[in-house]
Amino acid sequence: MRKIIASLFVSLDGVIEAPETWHFPYFNDEMGQIVGAQMARRDTMLLGRRTYEEFAKYWPDQTGDIADEMNGTPKLVASTTLDTVEWANSSLIEGDVAAELTRVKRGPGRDISIVGSATLVRSLLGAGVLDELHLLVHPIVVGQGQRLFVDGSDSIPLRLAVSTALSTGVLSLTYTQVGRKRPRKR
Repeated sequence: MRKIIASLFVSLDGVIEAPETWHFPYFNDEMGQIVGAQMARRDTMLLGRRTYEEFAKYWPDQTGDIADEMNGTPKLVASTTLDTVEWANSSLIEGDVAAELTRVKRGPGRDISIVGSATLVRSLLGAGVLDELHLLVHPIVVGQGQRLFVDGSDSIPLRLAVSTALSTGVLSLTYTQVGRKRPRKR
């Protein structure tokens, strides 16, 4: 069965917004290997509306290996406000997102990855559809910006499945929901 895996850069104070402004001083070969391994496990991307719109403005005009990967990978877009998606290899999920993703997970293929899309990640965690939450926790307090979890969020018990401290002080953490099986070994 395929897994839905969310992979996020996060600050110590829980900020996930605009990582391009605080993340890169911590990026090194260790982190590159982790991110590369996560990308290699997937054959589909899952995006919320805002992340889809940001990516769709940027990636189609880019060239090179990463751009080819982003543009060539099938993308599922969860949105209640979009009627169409124009970016190559994109499909809009219609109806009950959790039910549709549960159906997609049963089909053939590799993992489905979520990048960004905090609202979608929270929704799928709450619905019990998200299989793994990969966090690269950076040793910085950003102070402002969208946080992964907001005040008033429901309590969702998680189990730490894998943890690795990187030489930059970043923690690579993999969580599963309580009652789920441990992730595959890397």
